Amino acid sequence: QVQLVESGGGLVQAGGSLRVSCAASGRTFTNYAMGWFRQAPGKERELVAGISSGGSTYYKPSVKGRFTISRDNAKNMVSLQMNSLKPEDTAVYYCSAGSSTGPIGIAAPANYGYWGQGTQVTVSL
Repeated sequence: QVQLVESGGGLVQAGGSLRVSCAASGRTFTNYAMGWFRQAPGKERELVAGISSGGSTYYKPSVKGRFTISRDNAKNMVSLQMNSLKPEDTAVYYCSAGSSTGPIGIAAPANYGYWGQGTQVTVSL
């Protein structure tokens, strides 16, 4: 079992930046792929970015070039830096952990089975 606690998020104007972070505890952090999902009102939860234990990354095409996922294995932390934010990025963002740590696993939503409580990101016009 792994526990995940998000921090960060908030309200920002379009074009601005935000950073969300996630602290993991409970099991060996490097045994897990880490990802960020988001869920907007009335929409399904979607995988935004994933990172393997070795640093390979995956991004949803609509965020590639604007978002950067990173992890600090020494601190059991994963972060998502979000730049050039758009109103359509508004959602609750969830940190997640998955048991398959390879490049295929990090891009597969079904790989992720552990969730944080979520943090709200709101982008205004």
